[in-house]
Amino acid sequence: MTKQTHPTPMLDELEKGPWPSFISGIKRLRDQHPDGRVSGVANDLLGQLEHSYETRKGYWKGGTVSVFGYGSGIIPRFSEVGSAFPASKEFHTLRVQPPAGNYYTTDSLRQLAESWEKWGSGLVTFHGQTGNIMFIGASTENTQHFFDDINEYGWDLGGAGPCVRTGQSCVGSARCEQSNIDEMRVHRTLLNNFTDDVHRPSLPYKFKFKVSGCPNDCMNSIERSDFAIIGTWRDDMKVEQKEVKEYVAKKGRQYIVDNVIARCPTKALSLAEDDTLEVDNRNCVRCMHCLNVMPKALSPGDDKGATLLLGGKRTLKIGDLMGTVIVPFIKLETPEDYERLVEIAENTIDFWAENGLEHERCGEMIERIGLVNFLEGIGLDVDPNMITDPRTSSYVRTDDWEDEAARWFEHKQSRQAATA
Repeated sequence: MTKQTHPTPMLDELEKGPWPSFISGIKRLRDQHPDGRVSGVANDLLGQLEHSYETRKGYWKGGTVSVFGYGSGIIPRFSEVGSAFPASKEFHTLRVQPPAGNYYTTDSLRQLAESWEKWGSGLVTFHGQTGNIMFIGASTENTQHFFDDINEYGWDLGGAGPCVRTGQSCVGSARCEQSNIDEMRVHRTLLNNFTDDVHRPSLPYKFKFKVSGCPNDCMNSIERSDFAIIGTWRDDMKVEQKEVKEYVAKKGRQYIVDNVIARCPTKALSLAEDDTLEVDNRNCVRCMHCLNVMPKALSPGDDKGATLLLGGKRTLKIGDLMGTVIVPFIKLETPEDYERLVEIAENTIDFWAENGLEHERCGEMIERIGLVNFLEGIGLDVDPNMITDPRTSSYVRTDDWEDEAARWFEHKQSRQAATA
């Protein structure tokens, strides 16, 4: 050991109990590299954290750190007690973009780990909320060395600051039978197109893309991303009645009624006397519950595509927001379909960049200026399928339905005539 280890009685308490502790991981880095730089960094990091617990104060401050040619991708952290803990006085985080769907080879992971132990602290998080690999703990000088190292064999920095952030996509069509789109192609198409906006912050605030292949939304994109792409289908759900009967025979009729039929939010399912499943597809809202419970019997339809939602985010100016549907259904099969997707994304970001306030997310801008103004700004027609709360709150009022419907169709015809 290059120096005496700092005593950490308070941190030791965090290792007690049934759950793994991040303290144990940092201690392993310290103890498994007894004669190296990584050990010293881990030791002083533990010392500063213990000091923070003792004084109940945080001692990290920000600043500006970047690599040549990039304006983002690094989160600066400088210690205010660096004189007492010099090995960790600079502890910057580098965000690195993962492969779409988080697919890695073991060789690529080993290569990244070796580069990080060479130039950083050895601490890694897979993955941050934005979707990046988070390499935590590098000095200002070593950030450039580490980036040069990994960039040489194909990795790129992710987003940080007021920019387009690193996207996330689920494992999707590679492994999941519920998938309705090519999630990884959507992910790479969007991020490749907006690479310059990822590396050079020039927006009011951050903008996130997340891609989920079905309405299960394993990426939590509806509440975590400004631009959510959710795979769906618009024809009838596929039903294998033989599998339904086998499931009824195995679990019992009452079990199916209690756990499938009764849990359909729109009462679109019913079990016939001959143990076949009847589906009212017109009222199905794609909640995915029945498909998850009986995956062999039920599966998505054949007319597959995606729903686009805008404006999801966590608390900032006006509280948490869920994404609002702006395109109820779009096919994603041909190159032209993907060009249309990119066009909608570009129009959205350009309009928000021009009209958003400083530190204002896209969803907050929509709340401020109104959805109709936003849709007109990006060139999309209002659609009756854009509803914030199914069956209860439509943008088309029902108390004076005839007048509102006439105005909507008149507006639609006028826009079509203008673009003809």
